[in-house]
Amino acid sequence: MKSKCLSLLRGVSVVSLVVCIGSSGMAGQPAPAVLTPQQAKPASEAEEKAVVAINSAPDAASKLAAAGELLKKYPKSTHRSQVAAYVAGEIAQVTDATQKLKLAEDFQKVFKEGQDLEIIQLVVLDSLLALKRIDDAFSQGASLLAKEPENVSVLTHLALVGAEEAKRQNAKYVPIGLQYGLKSIELIEANKKPANLGDARWAKQKEMLPILYLNMGILGLVTGKPAEAAARFEKASVLDPAEPTSYALLGQIVDDEYQQLAQAYRAMPAGKEKEETLRKATERMDKAIDLYARSLGTNAGKPETKEKKDFEAQVLQSITPYYKYRHNGSTEGLQQLIDKYKTPATP
Repeated sequence: MKSKCLSLLRGVSVVSLVVCIGSSGMAGQPAPAVLTPQQAKPASEAEEKAVVAINSAPDAASKLAAAGELLKKYPKSTHRSQVAAYVAGEIAQVTDATQKLKLAEDFQKVFKEGQDLEIIQLVVLDSLLALKRIDDAFSQGASLLAKEPENVSVLTHLALVGAEEAKRQNAKYVPIGLQYGLKSIELIEANKKPANLGDARWAKQKEMLPILYLNMGILGLVTGKPAEAAARFEKASVLDPAEPTSYALLGQIVDDEYQQLAQAYRAMPAGKEKEETLRKATERMDKAIDLYARSLGTNAGKPETKEKKDFEAQVLQSITPYYKYRHNGSTEGLQQLIDKYKTPATP
């Protein structure tokens, strides 16, 4: 069943299975802000002008260079921490991952204080993930988590990367991805907001809960624990009823249960036990039909893409023979069953 599920996932077009690190960024990264030297202790007029020059520099690279000039002239500047946070925030907004990583590395040559270095580490991790440097990203993440074991942003992102790699049939990160993901779920459900995370960003982090449950369900399948996977898919479907993937994967778990019962039924001698096995197998088939139909119904409102069509084709391939078997070889009524689960259009 594992290979069948992974085959289905290759056609899935849902945000939960595509970790868009580069476009969305990582919660907890330094955010850009206006640099206001007046907030710090009074300094010389020349130093204040050097700070203003950082603020007026046209881009992140220029701001970093200007910050370097400030610290060369004023190594004990009272503005250092504020400047470090501001420049790190500007680097975090750079869209080109290669350039962002280079700037983050250069940042560490300019700012060498421990606290200043910490604020750029999430930017480094963000860049490594965007560049698909997975080994380096997990190494960087481990270093961050050694200092801050409950950094839910790092845990979440690496957990999703582990699931994405599993979808690509790379099981290397499955154990650590599962560990990180379950810890993320625990922290979010306990509402353990990190001190350095604002309410708006924490709200965004909490929105990741159904995605985490879905992906940890996938890792449950990969590790050969379908019962645990099913429980996570069910939770994901409750948290996000409009996500078709949870229903499709639940359907495949139930489908596999049906296949096992059907095989046992065929090997049994006639009698009461065989009749009871047939009843259970039929119940599992009907449940799989319903889950597949629900998946197709919720998927109907998604944007028309090749991935969506591939997903629908694979689910239809699974549901059609079962539906026909239960309806005298006919598919009449199948579309109506699917339509029942369509998500109403948003006004």
